[in-house]
Amino acid sequence: MPENWIDKAKKWLGQITEIGLLLVALAIVAQILVGPNIAFFGNVVNNLTDIISSLGDNGLVGLIAIAIILWLFAKRSPG
Repeated sequence: MPENWIDKAKKWLGQITEIGLLLVALAIVAQILVGPNIAFFGNVVNNLTDIISSLGDNGLVGLIAIAIILWLFAKRSPG
C-alpha cells in the first residue's frame, strides 16, 4: 500500500525534529566542554534557561505549554 502525502510529511518532519534535537544536545555538550563562545551554536544553555524561565513566569499557561511539549515528544516513535 503506497504511503499518502500526509504520512510522508509526518515522517519527514519527524526526521527534521530528530536532527534538531541532536543538534541541541551537541551544542549543549560543546558549550560545556568549550564555553559559551561557540561560533555556530551561540549560547544554547542560556537560551534554554531563558525559555524555561519565561514559561515558568506565565504560571498555569506555562505549565500547560510544557505539558503539551512533553506530550508531543513522548508520542514520537524512535527511528
